[in-house]
Amino acid sequence: MSSLRKKILVTGATGFVGGAFLARAASENLFSLRAALRADVQGLPSGIDTVFVEGLTEAADWRTALKGCSVVIHAAARVHVMQDTSADPLFEFRRVNVDGTLNLARQAVRAGVKRFVFISSIKVNGEGTFLEGPYMADDSPAPVDPYGVSKMEAEKGLLALAQETDMEVVIIRPPLVYGPGVKANFAAMLKWLDKGVPLPFGAVHNQRSLIALDNLIDFIVTSITHPQAANQIFLLCDGEDVSTTELLKKAANAMGKKPLLLPVPVGMMRFGAKLLGKEAVADRLFSSLQIDISKAKNLLDWTPPISVDEGLRRTVQGAKTS
Repeated sequence: MSSLRKKILVTGATGFVGGAFLARAASENLFSLRAALRADVQGLPSGIDTVFVEGLTEAADWRTALKGCSVVIHAAARVHVMQDTSADPLFEFRRVNVDGTLNLARQAVRAGVKRFVFISSIKVNGEGTFLEGPYMADDSPAPVDPYGVSKMEAEKGLLALAQETDMEVVIIRPPLVYGPGVKANFAAMLKWLDKGVPLPFGAVHNQRSLIALDNLIDFIVTSITHPQAANQIFLLCDGEDVSTTELLKKAANAMGKKPLLLPVPVGMMRFGAKLLGKEAVADRLFSSLQIDISKAKNLLDWTPPISVDEGLRRTVQGAKTS
């Protein structure tokens, strides 16, 4: 698939991943770009066509947005939150991530879209790896929370659509993504390190796969045109697993700081987290989640272009300039 003047529709255009994709594609003049928006926004790169869509629902009309497009990068979603206050979280996730996604995909087929790139989540595989080894691209799904279930169901619907039509589907399951503009817990970690706050994470020996934003965007660009990506599922990461302790040390080093990490036993911290009802937070900090990216390497000849250290350096630099 030649990239020359290929028209691409990007959903989630103002989000962390969608925005970064648009920035790179526009700066390198890779494609003809269209951003689907719910409202007028400032700060999009110049030269990007914009179109307004009411939202990611099963009734949304995507005909204008899809007109003339050969590829969709679908990064919009109802995202995972640590404390979901919905009365029925699974219903809400399905309404957006499954029904809204499949409505878009069906209209994309009718519009003649050739490839649909879906940004899913490693949560489709599960919440962590232990003695069984890293997650593989062709492992059976085992989602635990409503967000992961909704992403799995959307994947299944997209792959079924690909079997029934001429539209190709590419599914990408990233783990935690970090980079310039990162929010939530990762941003809080950087603030703690910058302020020199003592942290009780000096003896955590887990192994976690992460992915730098630039590595994820590079793979998305690859997946748009590579013929072998069609109707495949890919797991992605930086190819370098780190413990929570190592991550904090590397992030502090990128900031030119010396971290104050106290070697508090993990069992003690888990017990405290349980008393506070923060088991999910403890799992993210102390459990392992490892990913095997051999399928992406072997099938697409792709390797992460930057290291964890470089990804953290760019993340820190982005925080300074924002």
